[in-house]
Amino acid sequence: MKYKYILFDLDGTVTQSAQGIRASLEHALSQLGVQPPNLDDYTLYIGPPLIDTFLNLCGLGADDAERGAQLYRDYYNSRGKYMNKVYEGIPDLLEKLKAMGAKLAVCTSKYEKFAEEILKILGLENSFDAVCGSNLDGSRKDKKDLIPYAVETLGGSFEADRKNTVMIGDTWFDAQGARLCKVDFIGVKYGYGSIEAMERQGAAVFADTPAGLISLLS
Repeated sequence: MKYKYILFDLDGTVTQSAQGIRASLEHALSQLGVQPPNLDDYTLYIGPPLIDTFLNLCGLGADDAERGAQLYRDYYNSRGKYMNKVYEGIPDLLEKLKAMGAKLAVCTSKYEKFAEEILKILGLENSFDAVCGSNLDGSRKDKKDLIPYAVETLGGSFEADRKNTVMIGDTWFDAQGARLCKVDFIGVKYGYGSIEAMERQGAAVFADTPAGLISLLS
């Protein structure tokens, strides 16, 4: 293996999650009496931390953004998370990587408990050695904070294991986090993000499909 610690973004990398995220966002804004912006471009709100979406994309003030995030989470917990699907080829990829001795973690800005529950719903709870996400108070929401946390959770030393670590994701947030943490990054072209936006953050290696990742990792 080229890497000992392999970190996967969740939305748009492991799971097709757009339907549940969009429905939850629309519900939250409806409850707040706010007209939603055009949500056809998934790159605008799949990838960024949730609170940033309410602040920046939806233009809410701090208090309304916090309320919106709670409304979103309530709806996502009851309905949205069940709308996830696994990308074809992901289960086989994870099985092969584990058999080759890699340590695997989900590394997502999504609330950590939701990430754990989604993996269980999809039957992937045993496919990862760790699930690393954000806290309800909004802390640990950026990939630059999540990547070191994931490596340490997997039993590594982040400072000593940078060269043994790779982040895999579909958005510029993932690429930026890898760049700031000085770890390798592999972008996936099948997700929701923009290839050009990832390239602007230094991404240079891409996989067309989940199956295509294996040759880049082994």
